[in-house]
Amino acid sequence: MASLDVEPLISDGKNKTTILCSRCPSKILCPQVGTYVVKEFNLPSMHHKAENESDTAEDVKDYWQVNDMYHFENIGFSKTIDDCKYLICADCEIGPVGWHDLNTKINYLALSRVKHTDV
Repeated sequence: MASLDVEPLISDGKNKTTILCSRCPSKILCPQVGTYVVKEFNLPSMHHKAENESDTAEDVKDYWQVNDMYHFENIGFSKTIDDCKYLICADCEIGPVGWHDLNTKINYLALSRVKHTDV
């Protein structure tokens, strides 16, 4: 996977822009809500909830950390897999766009799996 230029997306350590689903116009996160963190995690390839889970995965390291699930504008959660739930778009159900740690209750939204826009 190509390296993502994260600098234009960050302001004071937070997401500079509104974050939308990469597939539909659903708003996932408002500006200045997620904190940029580098944390390596192996995420399954993107697929629709109705499809079988993908056998392929990729290591993703750039995330917006969201400490409270109620800070999202629009997000869905998958069934529990190991110690996490995957984050999906609540409208079109594409994902995973990130993951939720069941132990810490912290959410991680992958920068590479969402659209950043100045809406």
